[in-house]
Amino acid sequence: MTNSAKLIEFYPLAENRPDLVLTSSGKTLDTLTLDAVMAGEVSAADITITPAALVLQAEIARSAQRDRLAENLERAAELATVPQTVLLAAYEILRPGRAKAASDILAMAERLRRDFGAQRIAAMMEEAASAYQRRGLFTHRY
Repeated sequence: MTNSAKLIEFYPLAENRPDLVLTSSGKTLDTLTLDAVMAGEVSAADITITPAALVLQAEIARSAQRDRLAENLERAAELATVPQTVLLAAYEILRPGRAKAASDILAMAERLRRDFGAQRIAAMMEEAASAYQRRGLFTHRY
């Protein structure tokens, strides 16, 4: 994008560089007005964050030396287009006592990696499966 010293100057994007943030349909932030909503020109997809916007926010965070925040935003970018039903299933399988075995979590990790390109999330879930195994959290409680 731009050198990292200048990226921090973009924050907050909505005020300083709204031209860099596009909706999933290609609209710019300045077109998302109350008048446009009332005229039916703004859809629900126009007000959901895009992976590109999250990646840009991650770049800004990293330029401000906020690496953990940047990593969280990058993981969020991977999940931005995952259907809610899949997200809820992943959340449910990660709750202690819900998965009966590591293979349950690993199967969800593989689905997210294969179907949605969510490499970071899949790696995090694989790490969780290992931690759950070590801590004995695969006892089905509910």
